[in-house]
Amino acid sequence: MKKISIVIITLTIGLLSCKKEKKETETTEIATEARKEIKTTLVAKNDSNVSGKVVFKEEDKQVIMTAIISGLEAGQHAIHIHESSDCSAPDGTSTGGHWNPTAQPHGKWGANGGYHKGDIGNFTADENGNGTISFTTDEWCIGCDDENKNIVGKAIIVHAGVDDFTSQPSGAAGARISCAGIIE
Repeated sequence: MKKISIVIITLTIGLLSCKKEKKETETTEIATEARKEIKTTLVAKNDSNVSGKVVFKEEDKQVIMTAIISGLEAGQHAIHIHESSDCSAPDGTSTGGHWNPTAQPHGKWGANGGYHKGDIGNFTADENGNGTISFTTDEWCIGCDDENKNIVGKAIIVHAGVDDFTSQPSGAAGARISCAGIIE
């Protein structure tokens, strides 16, 4: 009887420790998947002096983009995600057009008439040429398998002008004055 009790106790302890190890592993995997982050640096284009930092964070199926930009002319400027992370061209055109995986017309984010997944919008630079913008969406992801949402391999572009939200296909936002690849 003692031998049976010892075997049962040993098996119970073994099962509990396996269960605990499995739970810790699952928690770690969930924590890793719950938060992803990409930091990138804006590089001046078209003979501008525009630079800055852009951070993309994914938490709870939401991507938060925060951009801090300097060297701008005071006033409003457009910012978009473009098709390719290739910022090698002096005028930024190596990034291609706006990122538009769902083949929608250009427009204001959330508009009923449609919008590109890269149509972020406008932000304002102060009299010192500094501007910031923060944007949150569940329509992007960082490194996921959904090509309609994955922003990795794309570029963030700051434009000289304002996005009018109607001109096709780009909103008539003017020259590309700063670029950063969104790369893991």
